[in-house]
Amino acid sequence: MSTKVHELAHSRAGDKGNTSNVSVIAYDQSAWDILRRELTEERVMRAYAHLASGPVTRYELPRLRALNFVIEGALGGGVTISLARDAHGKTLSYLMLDIDLPV
Repeated sequence: MSTKVHELAHSRAGDKGNTSNVSVIAYDQSAWDILRRELTEERVMRAYAHLASGPVTRYELPRLRALNFVIEGALGGGVTISLARDAHGKTLSYLMLDIDLPV
């Protein structure tokens, strides 16, 4: 059985150069427990592999029940040179929310 990240959390994305920063904030404690256990750097890298060269680094913010993922090489070189329609990578949070997690 699996669930999508969007059933457990909301997400925001930002950028710095060619690096995307995607946060995942759990709706409640049980969702946090699942996200903390299952939303790994490896799983996120697999979801972004078609866009990003990596690596992916995960940071935990337990008091906020949040994870922050720094995804390197994800923005086509950065805002000033990318030809992407979403050069800032704001829509990359939707990709995070679509990841399947085992429960």
